[in-house]
Amino acid sequence: MFGFCCRRFQVQLLVPSFHCIQKERLFSRFYSSKSLVGPQGTSFTVSYLINSFGFSPELALSLSKKLWVQFESPEKPDSVIKLLKHYGLSGTHVSVMVKKDPRLLLFKAEKIFLPKLEFFSSMGISGTVLARLLCNNPRILALSLERSLRPCYDITKTLHIPDEKLAYFFSDFRRTTFKRLCIVARNVQVLRAHGVPQSSFPLWVPFYFNALSYDSERVKENIDKVISMGLRPSSATFMRALFVISVTDASKWEQKMEFYRNWGLTEDDVLLAFRKSPLFMSFSEKIISSKMDFYVNTMGCQPSDVAGCPDVLTYSLEKRIIPRCSVIRLLQLEGLIAKEDVSISTILKTSEKWFLERFVIKYQGQVPELLTSYKEKSVLQNLA
Repeated sequence: MFGFCCRRFQVQLLVPSFHCIQKERLFSRFYSSKSLVGPQGTSFTVSYLINSFGFSPELALSLSKKLWVQFESPEKPDSVIKLLKHYGLSGTHVSVMVKKDPRLLLFKAEKIFLPKLEFFSSMGISGTVLARLLCNNPRILALSLERSLRPCYDITKTLHIPDEKLAYFFSDFRRTTFKRLCIVARNVQVLRAHGVPQSSFPLWVPFYFNALSYDSERVKENIDKVISMGLRPSSATFMRALFVISVTDASKWEQKMEFYRNWGLTEDDVLLAFRKSPLFMSFSEKIISSKMDFYVNTMGCQPSDVAGCPDVLTYSLEKRIIPRCSVIRLLQLEGLIAKEDVSISTILKTSEKWFLERFVIKYQGQVPELLTSYKEKSVLQNLA
């Protein structure tokens, strides 16, 4: 079915994106000084960008150089601004779009942009959601509606991407998106054949989509690798593991294994951590080293304990790990709680309110400096 979709539409996206206005002489840069020069010798285009958006002269000049023609009158750019504001965008939103691509101001608003805006509106993409989409990806307005956007939308419906998530999907929409969608559609069938539930791969989440953007044979190989590591296709972490495997070649995997071996972890420890939190194998070695050093050398944890709850490596060392562990270590030194009474995982995963009530407010009378220690993010080495 999906192969049929691909053959049916044969998308011919705009290449390059902004060649829609074919009847005008878009590439000539030689105009009379009268049409291009504004007040005090400034070009009309630069003056327009300054006056309409509040850009600095330097920025306006830089943006004007990206245009294939200069403005001869405010009529066309004014109509673009008016149309975008009619659809709920503020002056700030339009300014962001123009900074990213000033060529938008050269298009015929009613002919080129209006059909796309109506299309997005029909999908429920409007107001602040539409503004965010266009600010992230203003060039989407220059793509063909019938040869690009609508066919891709039709495929997203077969992939069960709900309308309320389409804005996130189109925010990253590019000329190659249709081709990728066809590939992903085929690989979705591969996942289903392996028993991966639909709920496990929300395709509007970039790394799920990316994991399925390779050719089907490679995806099948990656699926088999993940299964061989002990993850069931129905497990909640299967798709995250598939993503990590898809972006990690054999040499990078071995490099990461060696890194964790140097911290005293066995291969079984690493695979256990990977099964629980697949992103464990994609963390920055520099960042993980500082956290492992803290847990092992300051808090006295065993490396295998960290591997048993790898999520503790995802928290900020300065904002969460050190402040909370400072409190726990101080309470231990005062003999108010035993090491076995709490786990690092519990300490870090719980809400701010729960932690304050359970470990700070409860003992503040006995340890007056406790709240100060927490607020100032005390370094534990000073407590030893």
